[in-house]
Amino acid sequence: MRKDFDGPGLQRLAKLSKDAGQSRRLLAMAEICDVDRRTDAAPISDVQLQFIRDRVLRFNSAEPSGLINRKAWIKLPRLNNGQRKELSQIIGDEPIPEIHALARWRLVDLCQWVWQEFGISRDEGSVGRILRALGFTRITARLRHPGQNELMLSAFKILPHRSRSDPPNPPHRHRGKTMVAG
Repeated sequence: MRKDFDGPGLQRLAKLSKDAGQSRRLLAMAEICDVDRRTDAAPISDVQLQFIRDRVLRFNSAEPSGLINRKAWIKLPRLNNGQRKELSQIIGDEPIPEIHALARWRLVDLCQWVWQEFGISRDEGSVGRILRALGFTRITARLRHPGQNELMLSAFKILPHRSRSDPPNPPHRHRGKTMVAG
């Protein structure tokens, strides 16, 4: 621990500090200066011994200002309006199989394209939210068996079930209005 600070001096700094966390850590540093044992300082700060060790290293390198909590991580950059415009344009143009080696755009492919073009790493959920904000919707194709026969399908279509109490030609209802079948 640094020798240019003493226990009473650190206690005075703790009283003057506006940051409660920094005050608590300064008091722990004052205890270390007075007793010269880190194990006695851990209960004062209500932390583990490893945390005290890390704080001592920060205190030694940056003085009392090193005991203030740092800001949280900065979020990754989002796409700006120009980049969003390019993304919507590339989706509107559809992929070129010779260039993109794709038949259609998937979110995974668009994430890769955003990384290659702009150097911004975004996950599929983020790109999906961006696309929804741009007015795009996800379209999934209905699976179709290769041996499926359209003529056979139309012959086996299921008709709505009629009970015996229904009239033979019931009136059709359309948006609250009764229409007679003709």
